[in-house]
Parts: sequence; C-alpha cells; structure tokens
Amino acid sequence: MSIEIKVPAMGESVTEATIARWLKKEGEAVKQDEPLVELETDKVSVEVPSPVAGVLEHIEVQQGGTVGVGAVLGQVAEGAAAPKEKASAIAEPAKPATTKQPAPEVKTPPPQVPPPPPSVRRIAEEEKLDVSAISGSGKRGQVTKADALGALNAAAAKAAPAPTPVAESARRDSAREERVPMSRLRKTIALRLKESQDIAAQLTTFNEVDMSKVMGLRATYKDSFEKKHGVRLGFMGFFVKACVTALKEIPAVNAEIDGDDIVYKNYYDLGVAVSTDRGLVVPVLREADSLSLAEIEERIAYYGARARDNKLKLEDLLGGTFTISNGGVFGSLMSTPILNMPQSGILGMHKIQNRPVAIGDKIEIRPMMYLALSYDHRLVDGREAVTFLVRVKETLEDPQRLLLDL
Repeated sequence: MSIEIKVPAMGESVTEATIARWLKKEGEAVKQDEPLVELETDKVSVEVPSPVAGVLEHIEVQQGGTVGVGAVLGQVAEGAAAPKEKASAIAEPAKPATTKQPAPEVKTPPPQVPPPPPSVRRIAEEEKLDVSAISGSGKRGQVTKADALGALNAAAAKAAPAPTPVAESARRDSAREERVPMSRLRKTIALRLKESQDIAAQLTTFNEVDMSKVMGLRATYKDSFEKKHGVRLGFMGFFVKACVTALKEIPAVNAEIDGDDIVYKNYYDLGVAVSTDRGLVVPVLREADSLSLAEIEERIAYYGARARDNKLKLEDLLGGTFTISNGGVFGSLMSTPILNMPQSGILGMHKIQNRPVAIGDKIEIRPMMYLALSYDHRLVDGREAVTFLVRVKETLEDPQRLLLDL
C-alpha cells in the first residue's frame, strides 16, 4: 500500500517550506522513522521521516520546490507488497435516474478573513500600506508579516530605477565566478535585518569591562565545576546572569512596542546568538532568571550542538525578550549589533584583550572587553541604556554581587 509523505505542521507562523534535499532516491528501501527529505523554512530546517518501512515509490516535489503545510511530497510503498488498488477505482453500479427536481442552490457566504496580527498593523501604519489590497497566505487568508514585507519589497522594486547594465569588460572574470541561489534562511535573515533598521530608531552605546575577576573565578573552579556538573564553565553564564540583573532594574530594555502600546515583559527569555554554516540562529534560554550557572552552560552547549547539527526546533527560537551576541569568539574587537525585532535591546560581547588601563594612580595591564548595547531609542532613553550597560559592567567586575543579589 502506498503511504503519502506530507509536509508536517511546523508552527503557527510557518506556512511554507523549500525542499532543501531528498535524503533517499526513488526505489530505495527506507526504514520507519528514517529521514526522507529535508525541508528548509525561514527559521529552521526540518527532516520529514518515513511513516512506514518500505520503498520510496515516488517523489512528488523535487529539490528547490516550495510546498505548503500538508502538501504531498511523495509516496512510500509499505513493505514488499504491491500497492493495492484504491477503492475509488472500483466502478460503482449506475444509479437509476430520478425525476426529482434538483435542490435549489444555496450560496455559502465567503469565509471571513481574520484581522492582521499586530506586527502587520504596525508595518501598515508606519509604511502607509493598504493591507486590504494584499493577498494573505495565512490561515483563512490572513495577511501575515511576510506578506506585508513582500508587498513593501515589491512596491520598492517598482519605484526603483532600472539597474544599469554591467559593461562586458567589467565582468571579464565571470568564468571564475560562482552564482548560487540564496537559501530561504539567508533570505529571511537579510529581510529581517533590513526590517530592523527600517523600523527601529537604533542607537548603540559602548562601555568596557575588566574581566580579571571573572577569569580568575573560572581558572580557580573550572575543573571542579566540570567534574560536578559535566559541562565547561564559560563566560556566557556570567553574562546571562549580569544581563538579567540589569534587565530587572531597567525594564524598558526587556520590552517591545506593539502599535501604540509598550509591552513590558515580566519574564526573562534570553536569546543567545549562535553562528552556523547556514547563518545566524538565536535559540532562547527560557526563564533565564531562574537558571543556575551550570544550567545556563548546559543549555547553551545543548543548543549550540543542535544548531551545528541543524536540529533546532522552531519552538527553540521563538519568544525571546533580549539577545546576547558574542562576536568575540571570531576575534571581533568592537561592533554594533542589529536588534532582533521586536526586542528593544541586544548586547554585543567582544574579544578579551590585554590593554593598559589606569587603576588608581597606576597603569596596569588588564584583560579588557568592549561591550556594545544596541537599543531602540523609540522606547529606551539614553540614560536607561547607559545605566543598563553600567550594571552589566559592575556585576562582571565584581561577580560576588550575583551571590548577594545586588
């Protein structure tokens, strides 16, 4: 019997995906729950397993094709048995003619289209966009955020002047160039970064932190910490704890703008940016204020491994209230991170570098790190942003404050 392979539900905000690659060929044997095809959405990649053991009988949609939730990807012939004839193929006996008049046609009113979500209304208000003119791809025709951004891009493309053709002499090395299509994830990253810059009034404030005491704690206890908890003691746990402390004091940095309202988040779900060969993803540490250093390090290690293996789930990435990005692991000395909308703040960590600093009346060499806080100036004032960064600095330079809840 042939069993259909269908696109699974991948979260309320995900309505379609791209076929990244087929992991099996037609005619190949497959085991039950063995991955058959990899789908790429605008957030994560999803492997669709075989519903039964048998043979991949037919591939309906090839690599690169776009499919919606519930679409048929192919069929698996269960076991070694030949596919049975479908019951619908059996001819039914003809029914005697009847003299009854056909029932009058009843017109069903068209289904009501749900109102657009707050994010779409915000874009429509700020960009003077007519939502009623957009064809929605969401449930029951609802206009999604992606639909609104697509309409803005289409309008911008029409208004933009035609590109000037590149002179042939300027492309004399085209034979040595490689042109590849952008992945769905890369397109989404590009779109959201541009959206973030277009919508938020972004500003970045800087400070520097002396990492001597944190590094000393780590050197003293890293072996016993790893022996007890089974995970390495890194720096990120200290930064997560320091950020939670600062967020509690400056709630605007843990808030977002929704239309004409400010939504203050009385919980602390911190996103930690992870770089993969496919692009940047931001898994979320839920209830970070209730986690110990060991639990923070365990979850970061877990999410990092899943991100590198392309196994993050959609729910791992949704709902963050604040983000921490660490460009220092790549050697970055200073940068201005871009907000992860609709969040109002993101902290950028950087490389630890020995530098001469004034300690009292003396010049000493200390391991210093530049910190950068990018924030939405529509919501966060300069005083609040600077105070937030100072609190992070104070906590890291005197980590005993964490024990005393100061």
